Amino acid sequence: MTERQKDRPWLMRAYAGHSTAEASNELYRRNIAKGQTGLSVAFDLPTQTGYDSDHILARGEVGRVGVPVAHLGDMRRLFQDIPLEQTNTSMTINATAMWLLALYQVVAEEQGADITKLQGTTQNDIVKEYLSRGTHVFPPVPSLRLTTDMIAYTVSHLPKWNPINICSYHLQEAGATPVQEIAYAMSTAIAVLDAVRDSGQVSQERMGDVVGRISFFVNAGVRFVEEMCKMRAFGRIWDKVTRERYGIEDPKHRRFRYGVQVNSLGLTEAQPENNVQRIVLEMLAVTLSKDARARAVQLPAWNEALGLPRPWDQQWSLRMQQVLAYESDLLEYGDIFEGSTVVETKVGELVEESLKEIERIQEMGGAMAAVESGYLKSQLVASHAERRARIESGQEKIVGVNIFETTEPNPLTADLDTAIQTVDPAVEARVIASLQHWRDTRYQPPFNHPRPCKALERLKEAAEGTDNLMEATLECARAGVTTGEWAGALREVFGEFRAPTGVSSAPVAIAAEEGSAMSEVRRKVDLTAKDLGVGKLRFLVGKPGLDGHSNGAEQIAVRARDAGFEVVYQGIRLTPEQIVDAALAEDVHAVGLSILSGSHAQLVPDVLERLHVAGATDIPVIAGGIIPNGDAEKLRAAGVAAVFTPKDFDITGIIGRIVDEIRKANKLDPLEVPA
Repeated sequence: MTERQKDRPWLMRAYAGHSTAEASNELYRRNIAKGQTGLSVAFDLPTQTGYDSDHILARGEVGRVGVPVAHLGDMRRLFQDIPLEQTNTSMTINATAMWLLALYQVVAEEQGADITKLQGTTQNDIVKEYLSRGTHVFPPVPSLRLTTDMIAYTVSHLPKWNPINICSYHLQEAGATPVQEIAYAMSTAIAVLDAVRDSGQVSQERMGDVVGRISFFVNAGVRFVEEMCKMRAFGRIWDKVTRERYGIEDPKHRRFRYGVQVNSLGLTEAQPENNVQRIVLEMLAVTLSKDARARAVQLPAWNEALGLPRPWDQQWSLRMQQVLAYESDLLEYGDIFEGSTVVETKVGELVEESLKEIERIQEMGGAMAAVESGYLKSQLVASHAERRARIESGQEKIVGVNIFETTEPNPLTADLDTAIQTVDPAVEARVIASLQHWRDTRYQPPFNHPRPCKALERLKEAAEGTDNLMEATLECARAGVTTGEWAGALREVFGEFRAPTGVSSAPVAIAAEEGSAMSEVRRKVDLTAKDLGVGKLRFLVGKPGLDGHSNGAEQIAVRARDAGFEVVYQGIRLTPEQIVDAALAEDVHAVGLSILSGSHAQLVPDVLERLHVAGATDIPVIAGGIIPNGDAEKLRAAGVAAVFTPKDFDITGIIGRIVDEIRKANKLDPLEVPA
């Protein structure tokens, strides 16, 4: 038997970065030694949202969900002994993408690299930040300009770089159906390509180069047949749009190029060992079909619903990819679904429905208009609410959560304190001290950076005019400017943006039918309001710190509204002081705090202390998020009334518990639960 020629495997990445540039550099070099073929950099939330580590909003967030990069010195340390000319680097960065790419380019230049050979991707998709991830900084128009300027710059100066990764990944996390995921991502791509074409910075002859460098970052869920068909539909629509709307003739330029992080939303805290098979099934969705195979794959770890994965957990996920690529015969065959009537029918349905939704968005004025009107956000909040309702009713089954819940003791999580990576709380102080040292010494040997004020003034002038912002940003990088200084200068010119929350316009997800759990909670809400002598119970949902994962908070807010609460929800990125001020001004009966970034240990006690100082000890505080057991115990000891984590999927039940805590805090008798 003749040996078949094997295709080259996809790029294998692991999304990684934490604590400090030095610690992350060590992690990257270890991962490369284990066979990882591309780097995927996770930045911490202050870096993603344009704040230095000592900003008030950065408190508790430094080095938590990624690596802090505040200046050129940090970027040097992050890639020390890693030759950038030979490395394919993906950077998950959006609002500050131009800044991080500038730092990366300058470090490459210092290494002596030929920058025209630099390969990698900056995510740089700001639209999905307004809809799901929440690390936006500037309003839509200047944000689109930053994206456009960066694309125009890279086409001329970094021709192998992917300057944008249209990112539908987080849309699925925020509740998008496959049709919504395709339609909203494609609408974003159209908005970006229209902006580049209309900017006059790229000639029509070079639009093929622009389209050829656009990549997508896609989510793959556990319904892997549907997900595989979704990828084929994506490719078909992209080919149609780029050919018909932009006149791109070369089929290579029109190829749908995508990388994948498989679905973290579906990972469960209950029976987390089941996440291993979920991850494998999700990986198959984007690798089985040769004609729609991912160019790069990164897999989450089995324990991400519990906290930060350890190096061993990341290694396990990398080995899943390697077993499939090197032990199986997958890469020896052509497309194994070609000619399948089942697949063709499903792909056809997805294409037809997605094109209709794309057309609807174009009629509204395009993706940016649909963001500003709140249409896209409200659609996602509604889809997510419907999904949660299906899980709670048992219509959508999740093994270990709402079906087959009995389990043997899990040896992997026997000691929860060692089952996840923890970030040393002292890291933040060390990073801040290092940042202060940089600010004090950046003008001195051995660096001798010029004073940053001139570079920042030049940046502001460019922002006020029409110059491409990349050159001024590179000047800032070379001058030793910090992340907060760069973003601060642009904030002065562009202002900031608070995205629509989508909560008020979301439809009712669960009707309060007689005898249902929801009708019982509504009864408790109404009786408690009467007992307190108020028209309605008022509940403040708060997102302290920089964590922009607002999906959970939005679902709690919508369900509380449907249960009869008056809900106060001001969106993301608030200080504990702002949350307490709002709680007092609105005279609320409970405060719910949602944090998924790990900063709960500092921010929740701060809210408690401020309420105590204000004499508002009768307002119970409820916390929710990815909170390890040990931390949950500490929060309860500090005075938190209840702690909810991802295993608590019954949102209606959570709202009922909040009513109980309001009664307890106001010394009201517990309500009888009907038999």
